[in-house]
Amino acid sequence: MKKQDWLVILIIVVVLAPFFIPATGFFAGFKHLTDTHPYIMAFFKFAILATFGEMLALRIREGVYNKKGFGVLPRMIVWGFLGMAITMAMKIFSTGTPYFLASTGIADYPTIHDAFFPATPGGPAAPLTWAKVGIAFAVSVLMNSIFAPVMMTFHKCTDIHITDNGGTVRGLFRPIKMREIMSKKVNWDVQWNLVIKKTIPLFWFPMHTITFILPPTFQVLFAALLGVALGLILALAGGSKK
Repeated sequence: MKKQDWLVILIIVVVLAPFFIPATGFFAGFKHLTDTHPYIMAFFKFAILATFGEMLALRIREGVYNKKGFGVLPRMIVWGFLGMAITMAMKIFSTGTPYFLASTGIADYPTIHDAFFPATPGGPAAPLTWAKVGIAFAVSVLMNSIFAPVMMTFHKCTDIHITDNGGTVRGLFRPIKMREIMSKKVNWDVQWNLVIKKTIPLFWFPMHTITFILPPTFQVLFAALLGVALGLILALAGGSKK
């Protein structure tokens, strides 16, 4: 490992350490903010963690965490708003899927609700049962089949837009040439055959099943952490230069 790697590890340890020291109250404060301001917290979780995943991917591919034109800050802004959209989608699909399942006659809604949702809003998660796992899997499949391809493609377009504009914040807010990017610059062989066709069923279906089994407070945080893992997977799948 290089000096920059040890510096990154040190930063991670310093940032995470307070959460494991009860006397600091960081964990309780984090939980309170997540419960009371879910979308603001989602912005910062994804802005930090998902962008860090992209930086790790860059480190694997090219040997550095940042480079000219990469645009860490613009990427953080994009990931922040995508994090808010993902949080919204998680709430929509986790609430709507049980109604959909009930409409198919699998079970009545009260039975599905009791198997999946906390007994009281904000309360402890429902006990882990096969029924809860099945509902969580259904939520994951629907969300990742309907919402994820659009989100992933939009994110790819913003990546290209950021790079085309020199990685600057000002460049981020220039009009996106969506038609040109979609028709000429997106590598659809990778975007479809790897990102959508493979990572969605093989990675996101099972991982988001775990996400929806977790207590609501930790679902968005775990989803953001998965962004770090996916960044590594895509970097390894694409090969590294150094």
